[in-house]
Amino acid sequence: MHPSGRKRRGWRRRKWKSKRRKWRRRRRRLRKRKKEGGDGGGEGEERVWIENVPTAHSTGTFGRVHLVKEKTAKHFFALKVMSIPDVIRLKQEQHVHNEKSVLKEVNHPFLIRLFWTWHDERFLYMLMEYVPGGELFSYLRNRGRFPSTTGLFYSAEIICAIEYLHSKEIVYRDLKPENILLDRDGHIKLTDFGFAKKLVDRTWTLCGTPEYLAPEVIQSKGHGRAVDWWALGILIFEMLSGFPPFFDDNPFGIYQKILAGKIDFPRHLDFSVKDLIKKLLVVDRTRRLGNMKNGANDVKRHRWFRSVDWEAVPQRKLKPPIVPKISGDGDTSNFETYPENDWDTAAPVPQKDLEIFKNF
Repeated sequence: MHPSGRKRRGWRRRKWKSKRRKWRRRRRRLRKRKKEGGDGGGEGEERVWIENVPTAHSTGTFGRVHLVKEKTAKHFFALKVMSIPDVIRLKQEQHVHNEKSVLKEVNHPFLIRLFWTWHDERFLYMLMEYVPGGELFSYLRNRGRFPSTTGLFYSAEIICAIEYLHSKEIVYRDLKPENILLDRDGHIKLTDFGFAKKLVDRTWTLCGTPEYLAPEVIQSKGHGRAVDWWALGILIFEMLSGFPPFFDDNPFGIYQKILAGKIDFPRHLDFSVKDLIKKLLVVDRTRRLGNMKNGANDVKRHRWFRSVDWEAVPQRKLKPPIVPKISGDGDTSNFETYPENDWDTAAPVPQKDLEIFKNF
C-alpha cells in the first residue's frame, strides 16, 4: 500500500475513535446529571432504571422503578412510581395516561408487560414485569460497538415490535438503546412508553431524545409512524458505530445536523447496511423506508436482512448474540445503581388535582 494510503487509514481510524470518545463523554455527562437529579434532556423527559430491594437506587425527572417481590409466590416485578406533583409541574399528565392505555392494549413478546395501575394522594404506580438483563445501552457502551451480526439480531426483533405497534395504530416515539431491555435469554423488551401514542391522525408534540428525532418532529410538521423508522436508522448506525450519526454538545447543534442530513459513515460498515441506513434516514418521510405502501415489509425485504427468517423472529427462535449473566430471579447486577434521596417526601396533592388521575 502506498504510504499516503496508510496515512489516510490511520487518520480515519483516529477520527472514528475520537467520535466515539466524544459521544461517550456526552453520555456520561447526561448520566451524571440524572444521578444529581437533573433531567438529562428536554423538559419532562423521563429516565428510568431498575433498583435493588429494599434500597432505592434509581431516579428520573418524575419517576423511578423499584424491584418488588410478591409476598406469597415470591415473584419479582418492576414497580414504576411517579410523583404526582412533578407530573403536574412538568405537564406530563397526558403522557402518563398514554403510557397506561398503550401498555394495557398491547401484548407482544418484545414489549414490556403491564399488570396493574393505582394511585394515592402523592404517587402513581405501574406494576410491570421485571426484565433482569439490563439495558442494551450498557452492553453497547461496554463493547464500544456491535459486530454486524449482533446489530442484525436486535434490529430484526425491534422491527417486529415496531410493526406490531403500528398495526395497532400506535407510534412508539422513543426508540434508543436505553429503552431496550434484554430478558434472561437475551431477547429484547421495549420499555418506557411515556411518549407512545395512539394515532388518529398526525401528532405534533416535540418529544423524544434529540439524537433520535426525525426532521418532521424538529420542524413541527406533524408526525406519525415514520418517526419510528427514522429512529431505527439512527439506532442501527449507533449499534454498529458506537455513536449516532448526528450529535453535538447542545440540542440545537444536533437539530441542525439532522436537518442537513449529511451522514458520514465509518469505513467498516458494509454497503448493504449503509444502503439500509440511508433509506431509513430519508428526510422526506413519504420516501422513507417503512413508511411507504408496503410498510414494514419493505424494511424486512432489504438485502441486509436476507439471512433472517422473519417467521422465527417473533417466536424468539433466533439465537441471541448476548446472554446476560443472571444469578437469580431478583438479580439487579445488570443495572446501574443510584443513591437514595428524599424523593419520596412529596406532599399530598389536593383532591381537585387528583381528578385528572381518577381513572388511572
